[in-house]
Parts: sequence; structure tokens; C-alpha cells
Amino acid sequence: MAALRRLSNIIDAVNGFIGRVLAWVAVVLVALGVINVVGRYLGAHLGMQLSSNAVLEAQTQAFNLIFLLGAAWLLMRGGHIRVDILHSRFGPRLREWVDLVGHVLILIPFSLTMMWLSWDYVMRSWARLEVSPNPGGLPLYPIKTVILLAFGLLALQGISEIIKRVDALRHLAQQSGSGTDSIDTADRR
Repeated sequence: MAALRRLSNIIDAVNGFIGRVLAWVAVVLVALGVINVVGRYLGAHLGMQLSSNAVLEAQTQAFNLIFLLGAAWLLMRGGHIRVDILHSRFGPRLREWVDLVGHVLILIPFSLTMMWLSWDYVMRSWARLEVSPNPGGLPLYPIKTVILLAFGLLALQGISEIIKRVDALRHLAQQSGSGTDSIDTADRR
């Protein structure tokens, strides 16, 4: 189990690093938004075009990065949506089992299916080095590649979460064997 915990820690470290980088991408996203607004209104006032399709598309691609790559980080932080009305009423053992089964039966198959379905879409984009049809638009094949990367990272984070759930269940079983009724599993996440 120690090797699996190390693997889980490595996956968490990678997604944690990506989450920190995405915080800076969010700053860039806001800056691009300001540039777009100022360029549009100041340009209109001056009778010039100060905004461009490239800046607009860069803003969209920055948002795409945050949304796609942030999913694994959000899962690591316990921020994904679940039916909290029920989940919060469950005991520690049932919560761990529900999360474990959800990761194994839903998250991992969904992530792998999305990678499989996206593969041809991304490869076709790379084959023609797809660029936005808008004048001055940005290349699209790099951002489309992020789809595969994002679902790969989400699947890896799912594996990390499975390892943590199994470890938490083992500790709960040991605690119940020693007479303690519950354990705070928040520290194990």
C-alpha cells in the first residue's frame, strides 16, 4: 500500500502544480478581458480598431485551459458535485464506499471514454494544423490537445482518489476492530 500512496501523492503533486499554474492563467484571462474591453471602447472612441480576434480567442482559450485542466485539481480538492444532501448524512464508511464506487464505475470509465472519443477529433486537427477561421485567429490544434490531456489527468486523479478511499476504508476497518466507531477521513484526502 505504501507504493500506491506514493503514486497517489505524485498524482496529487502534479495536479496541485497544474492548479497553481491555472491560478496565473486566471490572471491572464482577466487581463485579456480588460484588454478586449478597453480596446473595443477606446478604439471606438478614437475611430480605430484596437481589439483583435487573436486577443478574443486567447481569452477563450485561457478559459478552456482553466475549465479543462482544473477538473482534476478540483477533484483532488473535493470540489466536484455530489448529492451532498445524502452524502453529508452518510457515516464515514458509507461515504468512502460511495466515493470509491463512483470513481471506479463512473469517473474512470467516463474519462477513458472521453479520451477515446476525442482522439480522432484531436488527430484530425493536428493533421491539418487547424487554425481558427476568423481573421487573425489562433491555432486550434494545441487547445484541442488539452481535451485529451485533461481527461487523462482526470483519470489519473481518479486513480489517486481510489487509492485514498481504499486506504481510508482500511483505516476505518482497523478502527472498528479496535472499538472506535468513527474516524475523521478528511485528513486522509
